[in-house]
Amino acid sequence: MKKTVIVEPRRVASMRSRRRARPAIGPQVRRLRHERGLTLARVAERSGLNVGYLSQIENDKASPSLESLTALAGAMEVPITWFLVESAPPPRVVRFSKRRRWRGPGGVHVEEVDGGIPREVRVIQVTNAPGQSTGAHAHPGDEHHIVLSGRVRATQAGNTVDLGPGDYLLWDATLPHEMESVGPEPSVVILFSHRGQGTEAAPDD
Repeated sequence: MKKTVIVEPRRVASMRSRRRARPAIGPQVRRLRHERGLTLARVAERSGLNVGYLSQIENDKASPSLESLTALAGAMEVPITWFLVESAPPPRVVRFSKRRRWRGPGGVHVEEVDGGIPREVRVIQVTNAPGQSTGAHAHPGDEHHIVLSGRVRATQAGNTVDLGPGDYLLWDATLPHEMESVGPEPSVVILFSHRGQGTEAAPDD
């Protein structure tokens, strides 16, 4: 009499996860070898691996160890990550229309360029109307600024500098600082900072 086995959905997902296919690096190894004009014998000589094993790797009949991949990378003079490029995740894109938008210090218009994806860095776009200022404010971390358009006046600790398109500025944001749009048109600045320092203001949405 056959036994009926009931498998919970969570367990099924776990079993599927364990059965996930390993990255197929064979075609990538073969392509790189051909691009460099190397024979299997030459790669074997350089790597210390035998020709039969290399052929199995290229035909995905053998799963090379990290040590073997390191030897292959040295033989072909490429980083080991090149063998895994085909299994790399696709780039992540944040469309302009999908940006989160809110009001920052002084009511300036802030847009989240990076979609909150990066773990360490934070990228936002700040737009100041003509004559608009952020007012003096401070928070943890450094800030990197690149002016895209318009002109801004940056003030911190008695230092004032005017910036135009293409100019870059770095300052310690723990000290009170202020950005003011001083030209006849709005200023647009890309700002890079550390993810952990917060948003400075609540999103509109």
